[in-house]
Amino acid sequence: MKINKMIIGYIFLSLILIYFIILGAIYFTQRSLMYHPSENNYLDENKLNHKIEKIKIPSDYELTSWYFKKNEGFKTLLFFHGNAGSLENRIYKLNDLSKLNLNYLIVAYRGFSGNKGHPTEEGLYKDARAAKYWLNLNNISDQNIILYGESLGTAVAIDLAKDHKFAGIILESPFTSMIKLSRKYYPWVPTRLLLKDKYETDKKIKKVFSPLLVLHGRKDNIVPFEMGQELFKKANNPKYNYFIDNDDHMMDFNEELINSINSFILSLK
Repeated sequence: MKINKMIIGYIFLSLILIYFIILGAIYFTQRSLMYHPSENNYLDENKLNHKIEKIKIPSDYELTSWYFKKNEGFKTLLFFHGNAGSLENRIYKLNDLSKLNLNYLIVAYRGFSGNKGHPTEEGLYKDARAAKYWLNLNNISDQNIILYGESLGTAVAIDLAKDHKFAGIILESPFTSMIKLSRKYYPWVPTRLLLKDKYETDKKIKKVFSPLLVLHGRKDNIVPFEMGQELFKKANNPKYNYFIDNDDHMMDFNEELINSINSFILSLK
C-alpha cells in the first residue's frame, strides 16, 4: 500500500514538474510564438499598381516604410500591420486603398521586413510614435492622419490614439487583449502572470475620442468576432462598424468593404 502511494506521489510530482517546465519554455519563447516576421499567412504577393517612395523612419532602429502621396489635400492613412509577414504581404490591400482619396504610410516594425531588432509591445508602440512623428515633420498634422490597425496592429493604433486626436481610426479584426486571446489557445497557462506583451486594448479604448470604424468577420477563426464587438460597444462615439457574416480573420477586400472604408473617410471633417 505504501509503495502504491509512493508511486502515485512520484507521478503527481513528476506531472507538476513537467507542467512548470512547459510553463518555463513558454515564458522564454513566448515572443517567438507571438511574432512571425518571416511567415506569410496572407494572400499571395501581388505587384503594386501605383508608385511609392521607399523610406527609412528613425526609431530605435531604421524602419523600412512605404509612402504613397497622391494629393496634398487628402488625408494620410498610417497603416500598422499584424504579427506576421512583410509589407509585400499587404500589397493587395494597398492596391485597393490607393484608389481612394488617400495618401498612406505603411511602416514595418522592428524585426520585420529586414529591420534590425526584435519586436516587443513597447518597441512597437515606440515605432508607431516614430511613424507619426515622421508624418508630422513632413507637414501632416494629427488631424489629417487616419490610423489603420490590422489584427495586432489594432492594439498599436489604439495605444497611439489614446494620447492624440486623429482624423479617424480603422480597426481590422481587433482583439480586446492578448491576455484574453492567449487563453483561447493556452487555457491552462496563467497568462496574466507569464505574458510579457499584454496589449490591453480594452483598457485603452475609452481614452480614444477620434471617430472609429471597426471591421470584423463573424467567421474569424483567430480572433473571436465577439472581441471586435466588445471593443465597438466600449468605444466612444462617433463609431461605425462593418460586421460581415462570411469573412474570417483575413478579411475579403471586396467592393463592399472598400466602400465602407471610403464612406467612413468621406464622413471625416
